[in-house]
Amino acid sequence: MLVKIADIKVKKRVREDLGDLEQLKQSLRTYGLLNPITLNCKYELIAGERRLRAAQALGWETINAIVLTKEISDEHQLEMELEENNQRKEFTEEELLEGYHRLERLRNPPWYMRIWKWLKKIWKLITARFAKKK
Repeated sequence: MLVKIADIKVKKRVREDLGDLEQLKQSLRTYGLLNPITLNCKYELIAGERRLRAAQALGWETINAIVLTKEISDEHQLEMELEENNQRKEFTEEELLEGYHRLERLRNPPWYMRIWKWLKKIWKLITARFAKKK
């Protein structure tokens, strides 16, 4: 659900140091918001302050959010905030290297893969043209 950023209330948070938001802002510019923030039914932030602050810094007026439909206790909200921030696991160095290696292969495939993709594209054009004539 899209929510006006101006309508979101941020109460006292556990995390005080949001860190450098530049990389997150660049990610939002490039890919948009991949994971929505979480709000309670009063539009009070439960999870996603860094995403919210980065979106604000970019001048966004709305943000995608999960809005809980029923009222939950302050205790449960704090548990959710802690859980959301605590359960993240960084990539290992090996996982990160493998991911970037795969990305490089997709961006710069070997010559035979480029030829194969080109042939598939030509085949689709030919079959589409014949399908239109029928």
